Amino acid sequence: MSPFEQIKNHVATAASSLQLTDTEKAALLRPDAIHEASLSVTTAKGAETLQAYRVQFNNARGPYKGGIRFHPKADKDEVQALALAMAVKCAVAGIPLGGAKGGVSFDPKSYNETDIETIARAYAEAFAPYLGADRDIPAPDVNTTAEIMAYMLDEYERIQDKSEPGMITGKPLVLGGSKGRDTATAQGGVYVLQAYLKEQGQSLKGLRVAVQGYGNAGATMAKLLHEQRALIVAVSDSKGTVTDTSGLDLEKIDSVKAAGKSVIDAGVGTVDASSEAVLASAVDVLIPAALDNAIRADNVAGVVARYILELANNPVTPEAEQSLHARGVAIIPDVLANAGGVTVSYFEWVQNRMQYYWEEAEVFDKLERIMVSADRDVSDKRKGLGVNATYRMGAYALGVGRIAEAMKKRGRM
Repeated sequence: MSPFEQIKNHVATAASSLQLTDTEKAALLRPDAIHEASLSVTTAKGAETLQAYRVQFNNARGPYKGGIRFHPKADKDEVQALALAMAVKCAVAGIPLGGAKGGVSFDPKSYNETDIETIARAYAEAFAPYLGADRDIPAPDVNTTAEIMAYMLDEYERIQDKSEPGMITGKPLVLGGSKGRDTATAQGGVYVLQAYLKEQGQSLKGLRVAVQGYGNAGATMAKLLHEQRALIVAVSDSKGTVTDTSGLDLEKIDSVKAAGKSVIDAGVGTVDASSEAVLASAVDVLIPAALDNAIRADNVAGVVARYILELANNPVTPEAEQSLHARGVAIIPDVLANAGGVTVSYFEWVQNRMQYYWEEAEVFDKLERIMVSADRDVSDKRKGLGVNATYRMGAYALGVGRIAEAMKKRGRM
């Protein structure tokens, strides 16, 4: 099943639980616009053409919002799936934004920094007519950074001949970025996990945790959970997994990662050459923080964690989720678990519009209130769906319900 089909199924299931009509379901599942462009660029490899996309799925609750990824798998199907999920995510968080996503189909690892700037500016030029602080607000995503957002902002403002910092988020601080944005996805995940565990009568202290994908979000999540006295016993990256049942030395791992090496080069714990070995770790909490479809029908039997927090997008396939649910494993879904990133992007957009900027403590205070409130709303919605409802069903019912309400008020369904 394709990523888009997976997300559409989640939305359709939620729509049915809300007793929406077939016509209303169809309206929810139809993107507002799909923009495509062939970027003609000259790089160190010579003249070439790269396929690029910007999908604007739904703006009933506010301007379109969603990241831009540079990745070989960034095709139209994946971008549509992520745009629809972003609409749901913003609605779950209760922030007044819609859903969009963008992508360029190429492998940025084989290009130099000058080439990346060229491609970023070409993307901004191609899609400038569809972007803007009141229309569609991009942000970083897989393989894109604050610096790439700066190139896009500069190109957009050159074309429009005006200053408009709110047209993009995830920018460097000096260009109007928000304090706390770099760690927002992980920090939001921590707030949600704490709120969820509190409802179960538990805390993070002493819980054993494994993190798949020791990149920016995964590494930050591990550090934050360690500070809350959780025990980080396993982490992985694309080269392999390291495990230490007494707790890993994260400082050593961070040091080798900063040097461009793998977690397996840190000289800590037991090394496994498989990056998927982390999924079978004997832990309480498993945090997939890499790419999609990490937990599948062919490896789900090895998962022994009691709780899964989806810091990545779509890391658990529907078939794997059925198996986990049958075993009583709770999954805190991506549209709730990783909404901290888009929430602080929203804060950045607000600060740009006010031209007044908050200290990090204020950003995180506001983020905590939103994430805890979202978790409570999802929990309440799940309970209303019946004893067999999953947290994902509760989250999608909440988000889809809010989008449908806005569409009805606008006369769109």
